[in-house]
Amino acid sequence: MPDPVTPQSTPENSPATSPESTAYRAALDVIGAVEPRVADAIRQEVADQREMLKLIASENYASPATLLAMGNWFSDKYAEGTVGRRFYAGCRNVDTVEALAAEHARELFGARHAYVQPHSGIDANLVAFWAVLADRVEAPFLEKTGVRQINDLSEADWAELRQAFGNQRMLGMSLDAGGHLTHGFRPNISGKMFDQRSYGTDPATGLVDYDALRAQARAFKPLIIVAGYSAYPRLINFRIMREIADEVGATLMVDMAHFAGLVAGKVLTGDFDPVPHAQIVTTTTHKSLRGPRGGMVLCDDSLRDQVDRGCPMVLGGPLPHVMAAKAVALAEARQPSFQDYARRIVDNSRALAEGLMRRGATLVTGGTDNHLNLIDVATSYGLTGRQAEQALLDSGIVTNRNAIPADPNGAWYTSGIRVGTPALTTRGLGTSEMDEIAALIDRVLTAAEPGTTSKGTPSKAQHVLDAKVAEEVSQRAHDLLQPFPLYPQIDLG
Repeated sequence: MPDPVTPQSTPENSPATSPESTAYRAALDVIGAVEPRVADAIRQEVADQREMLKLIASENYASPATLLAMGNWFSDKYAEGTVGRRFYAGCRNVDTVEALAAEHARELFGARHAYVQPHSGIDANLVAFWAVLADRVEAPFLEKTGVRQINDLSEADWAELRQAFGNQRMLGMSLDAGGHLTHGFRPNISGKMFDQRSYGTDPATGLVDYDALRAQARAFKPLIIVAGYSAYPRLINFRIMREIADEVGATLMVDMAHFAGLVAGKVLTGDFDPVPHAQIVTTTTHKSLRGPRGGMVLCDDSLRDQVDRGCPMVLGGPLPHVMAAKAVALAEARQPSFQDYARRIVDNSRALAEGLMRRGATLVTGGTDNHLNLIDVATSYGLTGRQAEQALLDSGIVTNRNAIPADPNGAWYTSGIRVGTPALTTRGLGTSEMDEIAALIDRVLTAAEPGTTSKGTPSKAQHVLDAKVAEEVSQRAHDLLQPFPLYPQIDLG
C-alpha cells in the first residue's frame, strides 16, 4: 500500500485531476464564499508547510483521507455515553465509527480495551487519572459505606471522599528530564489534583536511573507512577517500571503520546512496549501516529469500566467527526507500510543525531534511540533555546525550544532545542537528507549570536543572524524538499 500522505503520482491520479484536489478545491470554494480570509489562511498554511523543514517532534502530516473524515455531518451530533449506551437518541452511526476506531486501536496495540473519545492528550490523561482514582479510592469507599454510587453518599461521607481524592500521590518524570506538564505539575490541573514528586535522570548519563527511581517510590509510596515523556531521547524499560509500581502498590500509567507510532509500527517491542506492562496507557492520535488531533486511552480489563465513564466523569460530548478520522488513521497504521515508516523515523533520528554530533553539537544523552533529539544549544552555540528557535525559523527550519536537565535558563527561555523526524519521514526524506539538515542547523546556530534588549542589555530572547545566512539556508531547505513534495496528489490551483 502506498504511503497515504505521499503516494506515487500516476497518470491516472495526476494532481490536477485527482479526487483529493477536486475535494479540497471545492471545500475551499465553499468556505471562501462565507469567509474568504479563512480559506486564504488554509491555503497559506498548506503553502507554508510545503516550504518549511518541519522538525517539531510532536507534529506530523495526516493523510487526506484522515483530514477529510473530520469535515462531515458527524460534527453535528451529540453522543455522550458509550457505544450502545448513549444519553442521546439517533447515534447508531456514531456507534459505528467509535466501535471501528476502538477495534483498530485494540488490534494495532494488542490492548484489551480502547477508549477513543478523549479530545486531546490532556483529556486522555485526565480520564486515566480519574479512572484510577475511581478504582483505587472511590470504589473501596463506596463498598465501605455500603452504597452503590456516589449520589447515595451522605454529605459527611461525600466530604470525606472528596478529601481522599485530593490526598493521593503521583510520581512522574521531571520536566527538565523530559517529562510533561500534564504529569502532575503545578501549572496544570494534574498538579492541583495530586501530591506530586518527580524522578529525574542520572546527571552523568542523562538516562533514567531505575535504582534511584525505585528508592524514591519506596519512600514516597505513590498511588500512580507515570512513565512516558515528551523530550527524552532514549527508551523506557516498562517491565522494570511495572516491577517498581507493583512493589509499592502503585498503578503504572504510561503516556506514550510521543512514541505511539513507534509502538504501533513494532519498533518498540518487549520491555519497551508499554501496553503489555502498564495497567493504563494514554496517547494522542497525532504526532508519530499520524492521525487527527485527539487522544485515546488503552487499558487492561481491571480499569475498562472506569475508563468508559470518561464521559461524563471528565469529558463532555465526544467529537464523532474526529473519532471517524481516528478510525481512518488507525486503519492506515495497521497496514504493513506503517511499520516501515516507523523504522525509518528512528533511522532518520539517529542519522540526524550523528550529523549534529559530528559537527560539534552537544546532545542530551549523547544521541537518541527514538524519534527525537535534544540539542544543548547553550553549551554548543552559546545561545538560549528561544534564540536558537527563532534563528532557525528565520532560516526555514521549524523546531521548538525545550528545557534540558538542570537547565540554567529555565523553562521559558531554555537551553535546548528539540528536533524530531516523524514529519520529514512522512515526506520521504532519508538518512542522507538528515545529514544535510544537520549541516543546515549547525550553519544557522554557528552564525547566530545573542542579541540585546532595546536598552542595550543582554537578552535571552533576541538574536542576531546575518540575513544572507538565513536566506542561504532557507533556499537550501527549499531545494532539499523539492524531491519530496507534501501532498503531491493535491493541486489547489
